[in-house]
Amino acid sequence: MEQKSIDWKSIVGMGLIFIILMYWFSQNQADVEANPETTTETSASTPDTTPQLTSNNEPAATPISNGVFQAGSNEVITFENDLIQFKIDSKGALIQEALLKSYKTYDSLPVYLAKPNEKDHQLDLVFVTNDGRKMHTKDMSFTPSQSMNGVNKVLSFKANVGPSQFLEFRYELQPKNYMMDFTIRSQGLSQTFNTADAPQLNWEMLAYKRSKGMDNENRYTEIKFEYGDGSDDYTGQGAEADEEEDKVSYIAYKQHFFTSILLTDTPFKKAKLISENIASQDDEQDTYTKKFNSQIDLEYTGGELAYNMDWYFGPTDYDILVEYDRNLDEVVDLGWGVFGWINEFVIRPLFSLLTKNAGIPYGIAIILLTICVRIILSPVLYKSYMTQAKMKILRPELNRIAEKYKDNAMKKQQETMRIQSEAGASPLSGCLPGLLQMPVFFALFKFFPTAFDLRQKSFLWADDLSSYDEIFKLPIDIPFYGDHVSLFPILASVAIFFYMQMTTGQTMQNTQQPGMPNMKFIMYLSPLFMLVFFNNYASGLSLYYFVSNLITIGIMLVIKNFVIKEDKVLAKIEKAKAAPKKKKGRFASKMSEIMEQAQAQQEEQKKGKK
Repeated sequence: MEQKSIDWKSIVGMGLIFIILMYWFSQNQADVEANPETTTETSASTPDTTPQLTSNNEPAATPISNGVFQAGSNEVITFENDLIQFKIDSKGALIQEALLKSYKTYDSLPVYLAKPNEKDHQLDLVFVTNDGRKMHTKDMSFTPSQSMNGVNKVLSFKANVGPSQFLEFRYELQPKNYMMDFTIRSQGLSQTFNTADAPQLNWEMLAYKRSKGMDNENRYTEIKFEYGDGSDDYTGQGAEADEEEDKVSYIAYKQHFFTSILLTDTPFKKAKLISENIASQDDEQDTYTKKFNSQIDLEYTGGELAYNMDWYFGPTDYDILVEYDRNLDEVVDLGWGVFGWINEFVIRPLFSLLTKNAGIPYGIAIILLTICVRIILSPVLYKSYMTQAKMKILRPELNRIAEKYKDNAMKKQQETMRIQSEAGASPLSGCLPGLLQMPVFFALFKFFPTAFDLRQKSFLWADDLSSYDEIFKLPIDIPFYGDHVSLFPILASVAIFFYMQMTTGQTMQNTQQPGMPNMKFIMYLSPLFMLVFFNNYASGLSLYYFVSNLITIGIMLVIKNFVIKEDKVLAKIEKAKAAPKKKKGRFASKMSEIMEQAQAQQEEQKKGKK
C-alpha cells in the first residue's frame, strides 16, 4: 500500500485563509467600536430575529431594534377602572386585552372585546423616515411610564430618538367610564419623518361570538362610521363589504351588543373600511363572526403628528352611548327614517318607562308595550274591520253581478266598483289602515333585536329574550330554519293564521277578482314565513307578534259581536246609495273615464268580429 505524503501546499493555503479572516474580523470590530450608530442602522435593515415576549410576560433577552428610535422594554401593563380592564403591550403600545367586568357571555364566560396572546386586535401606525425606511409601530418597542392626572390614570408609551425627540402613544382612563382618551403625537421628529409620504393608521379586529345564535348575532355585526358634517353610514352584511369616505370622525366595530369605537377630534383625512364575513366562509368556525379592517389616512401638522382621539370599549346601549354627545347613538340600529323616529321618540321611551322606572320584568313589559300599541292602533283596526263587515253584507249583490256579467270581465269590474263606492266599502279603504300599521310593525322589528336591556333577560321558557327560545334540539341543520325548534314563533304563526282566517278568509269566499293576489296563498304564506324565518330571531320579537295577534283577534271579536250590528251597517249602506252622488275626485274620474273607454273599445271589437 502506498503511503500518503503530507500536502504542505494545502496546509499553507489554509493557514493564509485563516490569517486573512482574522485580519478582516479585527478590522470590522474596530469599525463597530468607532461607529456604533452605523451598526444600529444596519441591524434595522435586516430581518428582526429577536425573541418575542414569552408566555410568562418576561422580557426577551435582546431588546427589539427600533431603527432610528431607541429600543424600549418588553412588558404588558394592566390598566383598569371599575368597568373595564385593559392590558397594553409595550411592543406596539397596543391594547392586547379589553375585558368588560360587568358582563358575561351566554355560557357564563368573561366578555372580551380583545383577548390576550391572540392577534385579534391590531393597531399599527405606518410612516416613512427621511432615509427611506418604512416603520411599523406594531414592531417597535416603547418605553412605558405611569402617572395620575387628578383621579384619571395615565399610561404613556414613548419611542425616543433623543432626550426631547419621541413618538408617544398616550392613554388616559377615567373612573367608571367606558371611554378612554387616546393620543398619538410626536415631538422634535419633523426632521425624522418623511412628510412627503403621508402616515397611515391601520386598525384590525376580529368580532367574537357572544350569543348562542351565530346567525342572529352576525346579522347585527357591522362597521358603522360618521363622516363629512355628521352623516353616518355602515358597511352592510355582504361576504365582503367596503366603504371609503373623507373626513371620518369615528369608526365603530359594532358587535350586536358590544362595540369598539375609535373617535377623533381632528377628522381623519380619509378612511377605507372593510368588513369580511368570516362566519359564512366556514360552518365549523364558531368563534368569530366578522373581521374588520380600517385603513386610515393621517396628516402631519408642522411636520409632526398630533391626533387627540378616544377609545370606547363597552356595551351597545343607547342610554350609555347617547350620554357622550358624540352622535354615538347612531351605532344602535333603531331603523331609518320614520321607523327610527318611532323607536327613538315613542317605543324606546315607553319601554324604558315600564322597565327602568316602573321596575316591571322585561317579559311582562313586552306584553304591556304590545297592549299599548294595539290600543293606540285600535281605531285603525276598527276602520279596517268595518270595511270587511260591509263587504260581507254586499257579498250576495256582488255575486249576482259576477253571475250576470260572467262573460264581460270589464263590465263586472265596473259594476263591482260602483256598488262598493256607493256603500263606502272600497277594498282600498280596507287596505289603507293596514298600511298605516306598517311603520310601527317595522319599527318594532328593529327595536327588539337591538334592545340591550333584553340581553340575558328570561321569561317563561325563554332564557334570553334577545336570542331564540329553544325548546328542542334538532339532529340536523335545516336551511333557513336552523338546528333547533323555537316555541314563540310557532305560537305567533298559529295566531297569525287565525287572524288571517278572520280577515282574508272572508274575502276568499268572494269570487277572485282579476288582477287581485291569491288571498288563500297569502293566508298560508304569512304564518309559514313567521315559523321559518323567526326561528333564529330574538324571542322578545316573536313574543311581541304572538301577543299582538292575540290582542288583535280579541279586539276584532269585540267589534264583531258588540260594536258592529249588521242591520245598522246595511241601513247606512242603503242610505248612502240613496244620497245624492258626490262629485268624483280627479283620480276617480280619470279611472272611470279609462274604464269606460276600455269598455267601449271592447264592444267595438266584438262588433267587428261579428
